[in-house]
Amino acid sequence: MKNKAILFLMAIMLLPLTSMAQDIFAKYSDNPEVTYVSIKPKMFQMLAKMDINSDDPEAQEYLDMVNSITSFKVITTGNKAISGDVTKWVQSHKNALEELMVVKDNGVNMTFYVKQGKDEDHVSEFLMFVDGLSAVTKDMDVNMNGEKREFETVVVSLTGDIDLNQISKLTQKMNIQGAEHLEKKNKK
Repeated sequence: MKNKAILFLMAIMLLPLTSMAQDIFAKYSDNPEVTYVSIKPKMFQMLAKMDINSDDPEAQEYLDMVNSITSFKVITTGNKAISGDVTKWVQSHKNALEELMVVKDNGVNMTFYVKQGKDEDHVSEFLMFVDGLSAVTKDMDVNMNGEKREFETVVVSLTGDIDLNQISKLTQKMNIQGAEHLEKKNKK
């Protein structure tokens, strides 16, 4: 009986830690103040089967990268409380990851984290955290579903067998801010 009481007390004491470790994407997937995107493995499989010229080396590299991704999730919000919660989640999650780089520009902080993969060019997880966007986007007229939206925080998670060289090429083609820094990091 004494052992059960001790186990019960330990479970109660650990409860706040388990709720903090909850997957932030699952927590906010249905929240109306969050833009949530989740692309499942089946979608990547469908993309890989698209009729793309396999003789084109660049197209083949793209297909190889798409086939290697098992999960793609994004949360974007302008809500300060949710942004704070996302920041806490990233802080608790980053202990299992390696900081790849930080870009600070005009009040915006962009941090890239990775979990080592099969070799130094591959990662099993890629996490991008952007905070402070409201300083840049506050005067923009962004409307979604007929409502003006402001953005403060973005977190992007990619999992799979990800080739960092391919990610940097893709982000440059998509004209994503900070991609040039990722390319420089890979060349070191």
